[in-house]
Amino acid sequence: MRTLWRLGYCARLLKTNHFRTAASNTSFPAVWMLLAQHSGRIPGLFVVVKKNTFFTMPETVEDKTNPELYLPHPGVRGMTLLDREAFKRTVVVPALKVKKEIVHNVLKSLKQSVLQRPGLKRVVEDPEDEDSRFVILDPHKVPEFSLGESEQQVLKELSVHPEVSKYHLELSYENFKSEEILRAVLPEGQEVTSGFSRVGHIAHLNLRDHQLPYRHLIGQVIMDKNPGITCVVNKTSIIDSTYRNFEMEVLAGENNLVTKVKENNISYELDFSKVYWNPRLSTEHGRVVELLKAGDVLFDVFAGVGPFAIPAAKRKCRVFANDLNPESYSWLLHNCKLNKVDSRVKVFNMDGRDFLRGPVREELSKELPLLKGEHKTAFHIVMNLPALAVEFLDVFRHLLVGEPCSPAALPTVHCYGFSKHSNPARDIQERAEAALGTSLAGRCSTFLVRNVAPNKEMLCLSFQIPADVLYKRPCPDEAKPASKRLCTSQDSSEEKALS
Repeated sequence: MRTLWRLGYCARLLKTNHFRTAASNTSFPAVWMLLAQHSGRIPGLFVVVKKNTFFTMPETVEDKTNPELYLPHPGVRGMTLLDREAFKRTVVVPALKVKKEIVHNVLKSLKQSVLQRPGLKRVVEDPEDEDSRFVILDPHKVPEFSLGESEQQVLKELSVHPEVSKYHLELSYENFKSEEILRAVLPEGQEVTSGFSRVGHIAHLNLRDHQLPYRHLIGQVIMDKNPGITCVVNKTSIIDSTYRNFEMEVLAGENNLVTKVKENNISYELDFSKVYWNPRLSTEHGRVVELLKAGDVLFDVFAGVGPFAIPAAKRKCRVFANDLNPESYSWLLHNCKLNKVDSRVKVFNMDGRDFLRGPVREELSKELPLLKGEHKTAFHIVMNLPALAVEFLDVFRHLLVGEPCSPAALPTVHCYGFSKHSNPARDIQERAEAALGTSLAGRCSTFLVRNVAPNKEMLCLSFQIPADVLYKRPCPDEAKPASKRLCTSQDSSEEKALS
């Protein structure tokens, strides 16, 4: 089903006009999971047991037709509290007995058949002969405990007896990967999630309902198998559209959610429980910042802790950064000082509309009339609040008063949004046009940032604000008192309507 969905998703992208795809920011464990699901490795049968059931199954397992070397003890199925000792098992694997002085030559000659499992030794001592060693072979490559003719010929040249021995290999919790452990524990046939977002020392999971009874075990496994992770959390509510944060539960490790992250060679500190941070957006942050040049002006309407604002300031841009969340505002100030760009960033704690109608309008009104001829300053407005940003675009209607500046100097808006439409690019453009009151046909570009969920895309719509939208021309008859009063009355009514 996942493969069919991805084929359908690609087909939708081919139908979309003006669409460009960004590099995926998917975390490595999630990608590994996807590959594993299509690799053809199918778990063997397990015995389902209840928690605290006494394990009576034999410890030695030998399956010549389909040796499952990478499966924990079947008795762990249904476990909700992690018992590492319960994962121990012994499996019978093929091995060659060779003299220790030629072990290296054997490994080199049989590299396609030798065990390549990380964490497991390929060469072990022979307890009965100190001059010999056992070379462990991959049971999937040597399923019948016998080598092929080509391998036997190689061994003959090395004066090694080609007889394959049966070696009892002991496996423990430490030898299994996280997804193997979780696949063995969760009810058979249910989806296993071992992918997570890493935010400093924190692993952030989004568990499904069927995984919740195992959440503490899952958290502990993730922490055990990923060095540097000392806290695992699970999101327990949807993102709040006002402050862009969400409730979370600590599943394992220390209850410390103040962390430090590094993105595009810039460090940020934040309280993950109180501000918004998504490591999957690092590529998009870098893409937009690359559009800026020294001396440009960036207005960041929903700045968060600074992933657009601080890199822009590092590029010697003047930055006006705003966020309504008081916690984000505090961490933004902190991170500006941390990265020594506080002199180039003006920070605000306002509603997005108030920020646009206040500091943004004031700066544009002051700067745009000064641009003459071949101006060098470009103005960019970033609106990264995908759930609501499009609804703020109406603020630009007649935001400025006077004669329009040069078309090339008009501010460029980068507005983010979610779409579940079959043609997401057209959808977000039409919604933006409705808010602006004008067509953007031929005047905008749409960039696919990432796939958030099946049939839900995050996009960035970029466009220069049309002059007839941004500017309200002065009333031509202002000299006449009656006309002046009429214009003032109309302006006031229009401002109220836009509010």
